[in-house]
Amino acid sequence: MRRWNGWGDNTVEYPLPSNGPEFLQKRVGVGAPPQDVSLEAVLASVPNSRLASHPLVNVDPKLRLCHAKGQSLPDWIALRSGRISAFPDGVAHPSSSTQVLDLVHFAEQNDSVVIPYGGGTSVVGHINPVTAEKPVLTINLRRLNQLSKFDEISQLATFGAGISGPELEAQLRALGFTLGHFPQSFELSTLGGWIATRSSGQQSLGYGRIEDLFKGGTLISPAGTLELLPHPASAAGPDLRQMILGSEGRLGIVTEATVRVSRLPEREEFHAIFFPNFDRGQTAVRQIVQARLSLSMLRLSTAVETNTTLALAGHERLIAMLEQLLVLRGVNDQKCMLLIGFTGCEDLVKATRKEAFSIARQHKGVHVGRQFGKQWHKGRFLTPYLRNTLWEQGYALDTLETAVPWSDVDDTIQAIEHALQSTLDPSEGRVHVFTHLSHMYPEGASIYTTYLFRLAQDPDQTLQHWHSFKTAASQAIVNQKGTISHQHGVGVDHAHYLEAEKGSLGTTVLRDVLGRFDPKGIMNPGKLLA
Repeated sequence: MRRWNGWGDNTVEYPLPSNGPEFLQKRVGVGAPPQDVSLEAVLASVPNSRLASHPLVNVDPKLRLCHAKGQSLPDWIALRSGRISAFPDGVAHPSSSTQVLDLVHFAEQNDSVVIPYGGGTSVVGHINPVTAEKPVLTINLRRLNQLSKFDEISQLATFGAGISGPELEAQLRALGFTLGHFPQSFELSTLGGWIATRSSGQQSLGYGRIEDLFKGGTLISPAGTLELLPHPASAAGPDLRQMILGSEGRLGIVTEATVRVSRLPEREEFHAIFFPNFDRGQTAVRQIVQARLSLSMLRLSTAVETNTTLALAGHERLIAMLEQLLVLRGVNDQKCMLLIGFTGCEDLVKATRKEAFSIARQHKGVHVGRQFGKQWHKGRFLTPYLRNTLWEQGYALDTLETAVPWSDVDDTIQAIEHALQSTLDPSEGRVHVFTHLSHMYPEGASIYTTYLFRLAQDPDQTLQHWHSFKTAASQAIVNQKGTISHQHGVGVDHAHYLEAEKGSLGTTVLRDVLGRFDPKGIMNPGKLLA
């Protein structure tokens, strides 16, 4: 069963290794386990529904609670403390596009607002009701989860937009294919959610981001239905698919999507390479990606993240032997780990591996085999469960990300980390900050930063700390001219920074488009644009 106030299945745990508590205490201090409120107490606070009756709408208090928040740190604080300002008034589970259209018309006729809901994994507020002025109808699309068309010749597959990552991959794997889109939220998130937020999967270097994979589909809006055909290419004006991508439910609801799929790879390997410092590692990955090698993933950690990863990996004897080996090869305290993925046919993987390792060696990279890569691949969707463990021990963990050209990577990392490290007054606690480059492009890279700090005794104080961290880091990103979001989307948390990226004219055009599709403003108000 899914947790109502945390991440994932409540039968899955991610325990810290034996040295984990000591590591955390040295970095940020001793955590105090919070006094979370009970489910019963929160359910008692759910108000009566204001929605008119509809056969598809369920007003059960627990169902409404489970659709009230996503997975951001503010969401967790609200759920764990019971301080939830707004709930959806009802939740619908349509099983067809016709039912979705009926629900949108129902909301419009009853002066209600609509929140599209996929897997509920948003970390920037996409699915949260932001107003108590009008009744809120959340439309959960999870019953739209079937493969409806498969074109093996064209390698195109059409799915209901509510299909989850595991369901989608299982249906394709049975046919010998894969989409290859694996965000960290893969187990819970949905195809429609990936499209609505311009998601990026962990192996996007090989398979592409969702904007590369999305080829067409159906959008139901208050103004009508938009059908996008899967043309391989078109010069017939601006591509309307790009308008749907990242629209975050403001234009309407994607009910069906056609995506480009690939045959299952003959071989897939993940290796680890350690560099003496981040500068050498960054130069190596830049040269590798600019060489257009056929890789599926590159992920380079800074020295702090590398040391944090090794310290919390467990297997202390194995890690000690590794570090002894690295010291003999001239890789010491500033070591940085690169995870590199090779995916394809046997001959291509072999040739690509040879060339990538050659470039790495030119920059003093030490290849240590596949063990770390295997461990990463095995647990890559378990990492979010660590948030549950840390919270229960009195620690909050959050992430943020951006993307910049290669020439700006170092300055941007420094600006973000300095902003986070300088936010708290020493009397309020300490913060542990670490970063990796999570996605590489010939012209630049995405920067993914994680920060960890102690929970305050008062949830409102913890929330205030988060606001301070988020504001400082976001302003640092804007000052460095990075995108306010590479993969998490805009939602509520990033909306105030969108104009800095799009400009005044750009945001005005976006508002005009929203008004054309949704004249009464019922679709997910408060998201994307402030």
